Amino acid sequence: MTELHESAGTGPGDAHFAVFTDHADAAAVARSFARPGSRSVAHASGRPWLVGHWHDDEVVTAQAGTAVLTVVGCCPIDADELRRRAARLRDLTELDALARSLPGSFHLVGALDGQIRVQGTASGLRLVFHTEIDGVQVAATRADTLAAVLGLDPDVEELAVRLLWPAPYPLFETSLWRAVTAVPPQDALVMAADGRTVRHTRWWTPPEPVLPLAEAAPLIRTALEEAVGARTRQGGVVSCDLSGGLDSTSVCFLADRSPARVVASTWPGRDPADTDLHWAERAIGHLPDVEHVVWDADASPLVYEDLLDIDDLLDEPTIGVMDRSRVLHHLPGLAARGSRLHLTGIGGDHVAWCSEAYYHQLLRTRPLFALRQLRGFRALWQWPLGGTVRALSDSRPYRKWLADGAGRLRGPLPPSVATGLGWGMAPRLFDWVTPEAEGMARRAVLEAAATASPLHPDRGLHSDLEQIRSCTRIIRQWDRMAARVGLPMASPFLDDRVIEACLAVRPSERVTPWRYKPVLSAAMRGIVPEDCLRRSNKATASMDASNGLREHRADLLALWEDSRLEALGLVDAAELRRLARRPASKGLSDAILYSTIAAEVWLRGIARGHTRVPQP
Repeated sequence: MTELHESAGTGPGDAHFAVFTDHADAAAVARSFARPGSRSVAHASGRPWLVGHWHDDEVVTAQAGTAVLTVVGCCPIDADELRRRAARLRDLTELDALARSLPGSFHLVGALDGQIRVQGTASGLRLVFHTEIDGVQVAATRADTLAAVLGLDPDVEELAVRLLWPAPYPLFETSLWRAVTAVPPQDALVMAADGRTVRHTRWWTPPEPVLPLAEAAPLIRTALEEAVGARTRQGGVVSCDLSGGLDSTSVCFLADRSPARVVASTWPGRDPADTDLHWAERAIGHLPDVEHVVWDADASPLVYEDLLDIDDLLDEPTIGVMDRSRVLHHLPGLAARGSRLHLTGIGGDHVAWCSEAYYHQLLRTRPLFALRQLRGFRALWQWPLGGTVRALSDSRPYRKWLADGAGRLRGPLPPSVATGLGWGMAPRLFDWVTPEAEGMARRAVLEAAATASPLHPDRGLHSDLEQIRSCTRIIRQWDRMAARVGLPMASPFLDDRVIEACLAVRPSERVTPWRYKPVLSAAMRGIVPEDCLRRSNKATASMDASNGLREHRADLLALWEDSRLEALGLVDAAELRRLARRPASKGLSDAILYSTIAAEVWLRGIARGHTRVPQP
């Protein structure tokens, strides 16, 4: 294998590529993927294997005989070790074990005797797609890469599905282009040597949640240490979010133990009741070598800021556009302080805590224990007794729950107890969505319900996995945005090894009304000082959201002028403009506009990028 440089490549944090078999027809198709600045890795024959954009630090390739392995992303393996692994490779299925053994976050591509295997991460942070082009199957890490070569328009029915709040599993994991197939995160894609056929093969299953916390805590600590270490081992300067919450504080303390110099970044909240700065300063008192940057709270962008100016080329709508300005605003300042990478605590809420839905099953296996805990949850979340009983009595299988949801798309938002103890939040549509869009969305939900299986039979673990994968769909796009502004981001909690270590903990010890994130507190004891582990809450930024809705209503009004969604017959823009004039309208504080705004902003971004837009 040889790498061909058509330019100096791209900056780190935005690696993306397409994969081709070693076949003459595939080589002809690969020419359509060459772009200014693209790079190639060639098969031994000289035909292209990988074509795309990446930084030197993000790729490791090794060959031994007819076996070739490439790791793209963040992984501490070096070329010599990867070559030893390639030399032992006798079957592509053996890459399942290799993928499950490596820390970090990466794509793994393998070739053996002409066959090719491509996989992303179980978290969904790194995805794989494929399509047929001129009779040849091509894989890629971005759906729009494939769609652009085919000259496809986004599918209007898929857009209608993305207007659901929320789009339930598996509907949010499809491609926006019908001819482009998304590979489920738990699967790898295997391409035949002739490039004519592909198949999906399961490479990952979640661990059963059976470990006592005392036994699991050292494993979680090691997984987090390795995840942070994979990003900091090269030294230099890295920056870390330091909100004062357990998640970012843990990452900051782990980074401080590394060869890198750390700059900690704190955005105080505008709400006088927000205690983030207090807890961040308490942590900094134990980190004398860390530079602490405290930003002006009033300079922090609000939710909904700059929606009209977003021109990121994304391969799907994301509600992350609502917070885009907030996420990116401080990155140039940190880069100016020398940071080469920004570490976040994102994902800690999803892995160090878990769904109360586990108690649906625990009530049946440990009834007395579960009843005591449920009394605590009722007090904590203010669940009514009747609603709690109904939720616990609901034993519908996932397919039935999904099909029933299709019949109530226009109903009121489900009560929080039904969401907390059930399969998840049932999808809804709102007054501004047209009957035509409703019909498309309902058909899609019913079609999915006919064959869908939950991510796990236990609704608690299903909910955990769905929330992780919903989160990574947002972070995947934020990471691309951050790389574009010059400082890539990384979220160690969303590494597969960290997720696995946390999911293995018994749910009775992982989620409890009596302690806040006991998993993380136990894992970080001895690394994070005790007085920093005592925090039992987190800031909600609700004031930033409500203020943003009021202060940016002019932008929201402008968003619905000449609406792309309206042109497709999916929304009533007049109703959306009416809401923009009344930002205090009931329900808007529940973020019910997010999915609609995300779809509109995405369509505008496609138009700015001069790619194809769907026609009504």
